[in-house]
Amino acid sequence: MPDPTQEVGGNGVHAFADSLYRAESRRVLSTLIRLLGDMDLAEEALQDAFAAALERWPREGIPANPRAWLVSAGRFRAIDKIRRRARFDAVSAELADRIETEATVEPDAPPHGLEDDRLRLVFTCCHPALQADAQVALTLREVCGLATEEIAAAFLVSPTTVAQRIVRAKAKIRQARIPYRVPSLSELADRLDNVLHVVYLVFNEGYLSARGDALARSDLSSEAIRLGRLLADLLPEPEVFGLLALMLFHESRRHARATPEGDLILLDEQDRSLWDGAQIRQGRELVERAFASGRIGSYTLQAAIAALHAQAPTLQATNWAEIAGIYEILRRADPSPVVELNRAVAVAMRDGPAAGLELVDALLGEGKLTDYHLAHSARADFCRKLARWEEARISYLRALELVRSLPQRRFLEKRLRELAEIGTGGVPT
Repeated sequence: MPDPTQEVGGNGVHAFADSLYRAESRRVLSTLIRLLGDMDLAEEALQDAFAAALERWPREGIPANPRAWLVSAGRFRAIDKIRRRARFDAVSAELADRIETEATVEPDAPPHGLEDDRLRLVFTCCHPALQADAQVALTLREVCGLATEEIAAAFLVSPTTVAQRIVRAKAKIRQARIPYRVPSLSELADRLDNVLHVVYLVFNEGYLSARGDALARSDLSSEAIRLGRLLADLLPEPEVFGLLALMLFHESRRHARATPEGDLILLDEQDRSLWDGAQIRQGRELVERAFASGRIGSYTLQAAIAALHAQAPTLQATNWAEIAGIYEILRRADPSPVVELNRAVAVAMRDGPAAGLELVDALLGEGKLTDYHLAHSARADFCRKLARWEEARISYLRALELVRSLPQRRFLEKRLRELAEIGTGGVPT
């Protein structure tokens, strides 16, 4: 969170507010949703609160607790808005009275279990009365602030589809009067699968952004890990441990995954001394706890794969046979096209690029992942290693058509330039 004690004047207030919005807006929104009981009203209140801050802070100075100030300002702006409607609607008057008189919780109070507003909101968004795809889309939008286009990229669907899911989910919450409250222990277990799915999608968007200038968004991956830790404290289930371990293993490589200019560095070229040893150790401990339970799910299997990567000194020294074997188990336990693609890469490392190419071609031939840039990028890599230059070029171009992340675009363009050099007598890399 930005430091309000720093000197901020003139245009500095706007810069501070922008930074504060990026760091704290979802926490403020989550608290406003709890206080106001309505997502749309809370979103309006959030915008009103920041507008009030930009108006008043240049004159009055930045408050010592900006987040608490924003929650209070948003709440009172919402009450004013409801009271203006109350002239025509008695229900609005009752709602304003309730919001104004209800006791509030200090926004900076330490969380106790699910008293953390963001985690409470995650479970609310994952209420079983909502469709599963709507639960995920709504949580990504409301809790994490992802744009509709970013959610669409994570789902491999159109932005229009995602927008419709979110609108329907909000309407269902209002119509069914789904409460913003802490679920009981019996309810928690039923909602856990969807919550874990949401947390992992948030992490994935932070680890490898689907669009934009940055390769990764540490705010999102950090938020996902924070939510994972809270879940592990609240509900110490093996799959919670597995997911948290998986995220920690991936996050441990953050500083080795990009150049200072923000360009992608593949696994085989990463400086493994930059990997975070503490996160790797935490991940191993969590995997061991998950396996000790005897109840092994898909996140724990993926974490076991990540652990094998973490312990290997080089790409070539990695136990690809065991990784391919675990992917085969995962493919049977929790089948998905992306799992099959990852298995194809592991098989290629074990048996050679021709074996991987055969698997990827089968996936694409079945119509799976035809709009997924990583599938075409993987195919291009296999073709490049097999010296099938024209096929590699076509697949790289198809991946380039589909990708929206600028760092990933630059990487694909680099591969295409390397292929062009081969065509003029250059040496392949």
